[in-house]
Amino acid sequence: MTTDLVDTDAAAINTAIIEARMRNGMPATGMVLSLVIDTEEGDHYDALRAATAASRAHPARILVHIARGSRGSTRTAPRLDAEIRAAGESGPGEIVLLRTHGELSQHAEAVVLPLLLPDAPVVAWWPGVGPERMCDAPLGTLAQRRVSDSAAAPKPLDALARRGQGYCPGDTDLAWTRATTWRTMLASALDEPFDQVTGLQVDAEKGNPTAELLALWLEDRMGLPARRKVTKGPGITAVTLTLRIGEIVLHRPDGRLATLSRPGQPDRSVALPRRELSDLLAEELRRLDPDEIFGRTLARLGTERSGARREPSTST
Repeated sequence: MTTDLVDTDAAAINTAIIEARMRNGMPATGMVLSLVIDTEEGDHYDALRAATAASRAHPARILVHIARGSRGSTRTAPRLDAEIRAAGESGPGEIVLLRTHGELSQHAEAVVLPLLLPDAPVVAWWPGVGPERMCDAPLGTLAQRRVSDSAAAPKPLDALARRGQGYCPGDTDLAWTRATTWRTMLASALDEPFDQVTGLQVDAEKGNPTAELLALWLEDRMGLPARRKVTKGPGITAVTLTLRIGEIVLHRPDGRLATLSRPGQPDRSVALPRRELSDLLAEELRRLDPDEIFGRTLARLGTERSGARREPSTST
């Protein structure tokens, strides 16, 4: 059952949440965090679906802020409408959609703050690019972790560079989360003793922010420059580590199944599918401390863009 409140306030919303819990026979919440989503009306459905799926592993109170009309418009009277879905109806967590009108849309933090779970961590998620400096944004100041997605920007690499310029500990980007499986596979491929790595190459479609972060991470780990090769995709298609005795190649031409080749060993097929948004978000909800490796990788991006030498990209 969904409870709709029109022209309401935080006190009425909290009362409705408690009544919905009691109605469903679930007075104890059992939720471990508050997930705050700042999005637009047209984008909230996909974000909410991903958050609901992720909350099955990490029960959360999901607060979705949706600004109606132009943010901060003075032509519309300030108003708050809410839609409440209690735990047990759409998953283990609670969902509250908060639609703000008029000038109130510029003060989402005032609407969200009274609805946060007490003594529980807060994660803020902008399904799109997010503000320039997330830690200084009104909603960002409430959160221990702040999540954006530079891949949603018209120019992803420029958005990633801006994320690096405004980085604060606790920030992350789903472009980095998409690199987790690649980083895991490459690290495991080097578990066995090999000759020293002498060359790096990352193949991906043009402007892919995950490929750029993966290349920067490899450069940081190996102390070598990485070549970027443009392909037709989808996403990252291959990573090559050059050794004196041959090459370690992780090749994924179709976005699903990859082949791992290593010197002196038979090729091995490994599952390396492009991940769903809900899986990416669930990974971020597992870790609420600052990601120092992500911070170091972004710092390298800033260094390269400020004039450090970099090998040119090539195309297929």
